[in-house]
Amino acid sequence: MPRALVLITLSLAFFLTAVPTSSGAKPVTTYDLSELPAGATLHQVTAAPVDYRGRKAIKVEFTDAGLKIEPGVSVDNPTFVQIPASFKNGTIEVDILGRLNGKGPADARAFVGLVYRVVDADAHFESVYLRPLNGRKKSPPAPRDRRAIQYFAYPDWKFPRLRQEYPDGRYEAGADIADDEWIRLKLDIDEKRVKVSVNGKEELALTETKAMPAAGAIGLWVGIGAEGYFSNLRLAPRSNASAAQH
Repeated sequence: MPRALVLITLSLAFFLTAVPTSSGAKPVTTYDLSELPAGATLHQVTAAPVDYRGRKAIKVEFTDAGLKIEPGVSVDNPTFVQIPASFKNGTIEVDILGRLNGKGPADARAFVGLVYRVVDADAHFESVYLRPLNGRKKSPPAPRDRRAIQYFAYPDWKFPRLRQEYPDGRYEAGADIADDEWIRLKLDIDEKRVKVSVNGKEELALTETKAMPAAGAIGLWVGIGAEGYFSNLRLAPRSNASAAQH
């Protein structure tokens, strides 16, 4: 092979290899969640490895102290397993299952989800969670059928305020889910935008979330009256936010 052609071939190979680096991609981290990840901390929840519905998973639910929070104040709070990370933009995926544990109020919906950008567990984070008992598979009455997915930003923008100030329901969405079944939840986060996919189908796309983007930890979240199961967590940070737009 002529020397000039060899140089062109090598240059092209180097260029193609270098492209992923320039795209802003960072190393992907996966957790099978057969045990609690190293460095994880608990915030008003218990967490233990279990086998449930054919999977090894982490079971998460409120502590006894968490159950004593005043009714009406116990919504959208720091009740999660925090996993160390430096995550600002990118994707988070997890297999998730929520079911009632008989310890919550009558309006408990088996709340289970993810938190991200945890700067301080008691001061600043964002979340997307599911209400499996509001899933379309359960045939709930309106408007519950449009409230299976919820975004919130702690501490200022919990669901009651979002629902009151945005009666169009833009921070909620329906989904084809039910309680006591495994669901694949994916969040694609890019600055103040987030796309929420459930079992491979995009159900909610927000273009103006309610917190200033800041790198932080992630977490496995549950609401009152629920026991949540989490398996196969995948964290793919992205340093270049604009990459999500292409």
